[in-house]
Amino acid sequence: MTEIQQTPAPGPGPTLATVTLLPTARPADEAADTAVLDSARQVLTDLTGPAPLAPVEKVDLDTFDDAPLMPAWMRSPEGWAAYAGVFYRSRRRGFRRWVRRQPTDRGHVRQFGRGTRRVHEWVVGFEGVRVQGAAHTAHVLTREARAAARSARFTPRILGSKKELAMKTADKLQKEAEAAVALHKKARKDRNRARNLRAGVVYGPPLAAIGGGFVATGWLGAAGGMLATFTGGAFAGRKPYEEEADWSADWRSLGDGDRMTAPMLDQSFRAAKVIGADETLKVVQMPMLDARGAWSTVIDLPPGIPAKKAMRAVDELAAAFGVEEAQVSVSKRGRSGRIELYVSRDLPFTDKAKPGPLLALEAAANFWGPISIGPDVRGLPISISVVERSGLVGGEPGAGKSASGNTILLAAALDPRVLLVLADGKGGGDLEPFEHLCECFEGDADPEAFYKLLLAEVADMKRRYALLKKLGKRKVTEELANTYPELRQRLIWVDELMFYTTDEEYGKKITKLLRNLVSRGRAAGIITFCATQKPGSDVVDTSLRDLLSIRWALRCTTPEASDTILGKGAAAAGYSAKTVQAEMRGAGYLWAEGQNPVMVRADYYTDDQVTELLERATEWRRAAGTLPTGPLSLADQLRAQAENDAALLAAVVDTFANYSAKAGEELDWLPGSVLLAALKDDGLDVTAEKLGALIVRTDEEKKAKRAWEGSRVSGYLRSRVTATITARYGLTA
Repeated sequence: MTEIQQTPAPGPGPTLATVTLLPTARPADEAADTAVLDSARQVLTDLTGPAPLAPVEKVDLDTFDDAPLMPAWMRSPEGWAAYAGVFYRSRRRGFRRWVRRQPTDRGHVRQFGRGTRRVHEWVVGFEGVRVQGAAHTAHVLTREARAAARSARFTPRILGSKKELAMKTADKLQKEAEAAVALHKKARKDRNRARNLRAGVVYGPPLAAIGGGFVATGWLGAAGGMLATFTGGAFAGRKPYEEEADWSADWRSLGDGDRMTAPMLDQSFRAAKVIGADETLKVVQMPMLDARGAWSTVIDLPPGIPAKKAMRAVDELAAAFGVEEAQVSVSKRGRSGRIELYVSRDLPFTDKAKPGPLLALEAAANFWGPISIGPDVRGLPISISVVERSGLVGGEPGAGKSASGNTILLAAALDPRVLLVLADGKGGGDLEPFEHLCECFEGDADPEAFYKLLLAEVADMKRRYALLKKLGKRKVTEELANTYPELRQRLIWVDELMFYTTDEEYGKKITKLLRNLVSRGRAAGIITFCATQKPGSDVVDTSLRDLLSIRWALRCTTPEASDTILGKGAAAAGYSAKTVQAEMRGAGYLWAEGQNPVMVRADYYTDDQVTELLERATEWRRAAGTLPTGPLSLADQLRAQAENDAALLAAVVDTFANYSAKAGEELDWLPGSVLLAALKDDGLDVTAEKLGALIVRTDEEKKAKRAWEGSRVSGYLRSRVTATITARYGLTA
């Protein structure tokens, strides 16, 4: 059967009925055909008029039930399984994205760290800039005021106007320094107040949340508070830093607490003009922090740049690192282009000095071995050997020459085998505690006495060489000195050499004798050290100064003054004692071992500690039998003659001394009866005739009478007694 669909007529109205013709079914007669046609006509007639419109039902589209908007198939078990799979896969992808995000700047830990840093920077604020500026101003003005006060103090009063002007300048600078210090204190107080307020705002809520949670529900509440704190910090740091907003990336400075890195080194060395703009450094030893908080590294300069260029640019490097010049130490390491850089956290040698190593000695020291001088900038102990050496210590007044000299003098005193010969050109008593240990001592700043002392030392040097020739030896060794006491080490220490060498009468003679001792006395066991303020050619002749092999330059006012101690060109090579700050007392460049000077601070011993060490030295020397007995009195010298007449004259000298002590003044005459009575009391068999024959007087002296206890009697002059002793025995008081 075939179905033929008729196309409905356009227009509104009901759908036309479908007429189906069955080819196999034919009408039986004409009547049937007529009925069909009539029926069709009737239908067509009905379609000619408009069809009535059906009523439209009004529907509210906003009204619907609570059923989920999902197709019906989703309500089946298969639909629910598909939905759960989609949810699981989306959650797994989200977790993977979260894990991959954590190492980036968008990670929550990074966000928390960034937020913590931001809020901390807000707490710190910008008040520190004002405090730092006020501190710098106060430091500069204080240093200027100290220098002006020193200048005013040392200006002679005979220069009336200059003295008055210096005093006024010192007072003015002192007031300005005090005002600057007060301003710095106020700025620091305001900064602390603002920081404390902001810290309470930032750190108060997290602490309250954690503490309140712990009090309320224990560790679970504390964990919740910590989670809330972490969330807040991550929210504060949700946005990464932009490159132009990261101010800390503009310049990295060690003075601001930043880490030393390879880029920082390149940047600083370029700023100091040590390397070019396109050159880089090669880091041999990575920058490391030591226990003192200082940075150290070993680097290779670009090819063709010597180490001395970096050593000369210490001031520029310090400015690039944001620290003081004294905090930067540059030294050559192994070869010309390799340097070792050391940058201390604070200004070195400003902390309290630790007790010197000599205090820990339980036995005698060994002056033949290394002598501890003090620590370097790294805190490592520095020792030197003075065997067959000589030394020069120099620096401006107050630089610490006396304290520095104590490190060598005490080491020599604690070795009972060392002979001490000291001369104090200052006459101030710095060397007086050592006097009882000295073979020779000149403490009155007398050039004539010092000249005679040097003559005796030159004679002793000749005797030493005569003994060495006799023994067939070239120089004194420790074993030889222990065998022959005449060859023991001899330390000659001259303080304030300038006073002796500038004397009009004896200056040149003293210089000549010192040059003789320094140049020839080394092999004979004679060690010479000289200390002065500025050993220029007008103070110390260059022929003498150049022979002193150990140089110790304490704080100096100019690089030229430093070069007079360390040698010409030392300041240009980066070793200038001018860089030593006033706070670094006792510190200076020591050139004794190695090829380059080393910054060292001398071990410091207080007056009580010096007294304690000298008491030990006295005991050890007395036990070893090397404690000097000092000059013998005239009476003791007479008794040493082991003669009856000498013993008689010694008793006469003692009688004069006893009666002078009773009278409170020096007596130049005593009656003969008094002398005879005193001699008999001492057990000496003597008569007036024997005494008169021993001490020969002139006729005038015999006839001369003086008052004595109510009567006038004759006697003996003290000058006649001493003249008799000198004429007979060649002895003097």
